[in-house]
Amino acid sequence: MKTVFQNLKKTDWLLAAVCLVFIALQVGWDLKTPDYMAEITTLVQTAGSTMGEILSAGGMMLLCSLGSLAASVVTAICAARIAATLGATLRGRLFSKVQSFSMEEIGRFSTASLITRSTNDVTQIQMLIVLGLQMLLRAPIMAVFAIYKIAGKQWEWTLATAVAVVVLLVVVGVCLLLATPKFRQMQKLTDDLNRVTRENLTGLRVVRAYNAEDYQETKFAQANAALTGNQLFAQRTLAFLLPSIQLVMSGLSLAIYWIGGVLIDQAGMQAKLTLFSDMMVFSQYAIQVVMAFMMLVMIFMILPRASVAAHRIGEVLHTHPTILDGTQASGDPACPGQVEFRNVSFRYPDAEEYVLKDISFTAKRGETVAIIGSTGCGKSTLLNLIPRFYDVTGGSVTVDGIDVRQMPQAQLHDLLGYVPQKGVLFSGTIDSNLKFGGDHITDAAVKKAAAIAQATEFIDAKPEGYASPIAQGGSNVSGGQKQRLSIARAIAKDPKIYLFDDSFSALDYKTDVALRRALKAQTDNATVIIVAQRISTVLHANQILVLDEGRLVGKGTHAQLMASCPEYQEIARSQLSQKELDLEPLNTEKEGV
Repeated sequence: MKTVFQNLKKTDWLLAAVCLVFIALQVGWDLKTPDYMAEITTLVQTAGSTMGEILSAGGMMLLCSLGSLAASVVTAICAARIAATLGATLRGRLFSKVQSFSMEEIGRFSTASLITRSTNDVTQIQMLIVLGLQMLLRAPIMAVFAIYKIAGKQWEWTLATAVAVVVLLVVVGVCLLLATPKFRQMQKLTDDLNRVTRENLTGLRVVRAYNAEDYQETKFAQANAALTGNQLFAQRTLAFLLPSIQLVMSGLSLAIYWIGGVLIDQAGMQAKLTLFSDMMVFSQYAIQVVMAFMMLVMIFMILPRASVAAHRIGEVLHTHPTILDGTQASGDPACPGQVEFRNVSFRYPDAEEYVLKDISFTAKRGETVAIIGSTGCGKSTLLNLIPRFYDVTGGSVTVDGIDVRQMPQAQLHDLLGYVPQKGVLFSGTIDSNLKFGGDHITDAAVKKAAAIAQATEFIDAKPEGYASPIAQGGSNVSGGQKQRLSIARAIAKDPKIYLFDDSFSALDYKTDVALRRALKAQTDNATVIIVAQRISTVLHANQILVLDEGRLVGKGTHAQLMASCPEYQEIARSQLSQKELDLEPLNTEKEGV
């Protein structure tokens, strides 16, 4: 909870002080009301009292009530402002923190949990702030002043009030003891429900294609039933709490009136009037004492869940990213755009087996390096080490002669044009997606990149052209269009190093050939590293790396590997006939790639 409150600004603390002042005023006016009620009762019973005196006391009582209402409104406004500001600050810090996470940290928390922590958990904190400022501050002040007011009255009434408070605390303690563990589980169960829902929405087409609706509904029902059962237990426990409080309050009023009746019956005539007036005042103050404890109960009902939410938010904010910025800002001018792997080994966090083992190669400026191998051999993992989505376990990866771990991440990423295996687009327009690489990208650069990526035809066919909207995740364009736009985004950035992670898989052969021909002219002065499954995509490469179970088993041109690498030969012959293999290099030269 301390981590959360450290995000309050000076203005928030000032508003909290204002809340405290107005709460004190509200309590003062609330506690003054019974005094005027006692005065009215005395005036009514006293001979010679005038209507003006009664109306005057009633008017003061009404003014106290109106003052209490105004103070309550001001307190609520200030509390809402503090809660809204704190919520915005926490969401901003969480978003910024997640931006700094590597794939390791994101995998540790899970996407669904990070979303819940940024939304639902922050809401729990806001609820605590709003109700806490209005009740947590008010309750002790009200209890202290109310007890001060009734001190010195009949000890029988004081004893009845003390018994009522003890009974109330016992009931509250038992209820909270049962409900608190459930509140602690609730956030985790909300994560699970969020995960199942998100998984179903993102994979909806696959679910329908496999008629797996019933399976997904069963998964959702299980997560939903777990959360519902948890909530029902907690709410049933708390449902017992409020009637119990009402019973205690009613019982206290009855006890005060019963005791008062006995005392009045035994007193003399003059004392009867005083006791009756005292009884009316005492009953009001006693109820306010119980109300003060009831407010604390309301806070304790919210506190366990808010405490868990604060802990979960603190976990994210206190997590130290494993990928940290380096400080070496200038590279070796003798090797601009050069990428070198030096005895690189890598294994995922908490994994026992290495995914990559002792990989060494150099990709020079103006060269195209292709990486090929069987599924699961570590091709994409190798590529992901260059932008530091993960850091190497052993060895080093250098760009421009600098170990990427010693380079500021912003500088490293400025050098790269990255196209992921699965095309990713963002909600906006085609133009905003192609200019994602920076403000320096002009309209002319966007159109040139689209032409190279063979995307001009389908963009121009849209009524709004480059201003055409793109839905979240690019769901309103086809897979091939999404992939071409992702490639165009990287080209528009005009980086020194291009990273293509199997980025041509959704393209037909004709488009693939045309795109690679146009791309060759664009990247003559850059380093290109391509992960591919198709032999036709890598034939033109200056250097082809063949991976097998995380090891580099072949390195060279197509012709060299066909002569010396059995793994490459197996892949090539599984995709192309011998005649095609003999002709393909010739065709490639004619195509200019």
